[in-house]
Amino acid sequence: MSRKLAAVIATSTAAVLVLGSLIALAVGRSNPPQPTVASNVTPMTRTPTPTSTPTGDTGPGKNGTDPDKGPRTPAGNPTAAAAAGNKKVLFFSFDDGPDPVWTPRILQVLAKHSAHATFFELGKLQAEHPGLREQILAAGNTIGSHSITHAQLTAISPAKRHHEIFDGPASKCFRPPYGASNPKVRADIKAAGMVQVLWDVDPRDWTRPGTQAIVNNILHHAHRRNIILMHDGGGERSQTVAALDKALRILKSQGYTFPAMDC
Repeated sequence: MSRKLAAVIATSTAAVLVLGSLIALAVGRSNPPQPTVASNVTPMTRTPTPTSTPTGDTGPGKNGTDPDKGPRTPAGNPTAAAAAGNKKVLFFSFDDGPDPVWTPRILQVLAKHSAHATFFELGKLQAEHPGLREQILAAGNTIGSHSITHAQLTAISPAKRHHEIFDGPASKCFRPPYGASNPKVRADIKAAGMVQVLWDVDPRDWTRPGTQAIVNNILHHAHRRNIILMHDGGGERSQTVAALDKALRILKSQGYTFPAMDC
């Protein structure tokens, strides 16, 4: 091949390449890339399925009610009727029983002075001594619930607290062990159809400070319509029995009467 023919071929090839590039550029401008079209289908968002049991602190019953018995109607003030007007009344109450030794002795002292009281009982002991409940009620006294096992209700699980309150002795009144309470405890008591009952006077008879010390404490602090805390269970209660006898005699001479609370 001559040099002249080679040069012609090279020139022709370059011209073809340039022409091809110009054609491709023209096509590209007339057909620009299409943008990505957004989908109008919204991805499904899963909503958590609500559980059948509330996750709040209301115990195993829905909304704080007993799952077997349904909602209960809260009780009213258990001292209102007996303390109506300006009566000189005092409400004696006894915790931690019933006890087969000390509960009957306290009942004897109450009967001696024509007095009545409210016994805040533990479900465990009530089950062990069923006859004492009938003795208490037959003598005109009333019974309140003091839980089942004397657990501190502010320091246990919601389920355990629910059990201690709802399944304890049947009553309209509930006294939390140690007087330990908070909004959750009070809400469960109310849901169980009971009213929380604490006390006004604590002569600390459970420490066994001596019979006269217990009597002096009651006489010094008790005023009309007060609730007085004592114990018929939880230990040796001879001082409590003797102090109750003395205090009732003196208070009765001052014109006081001693009704049971409406529990």
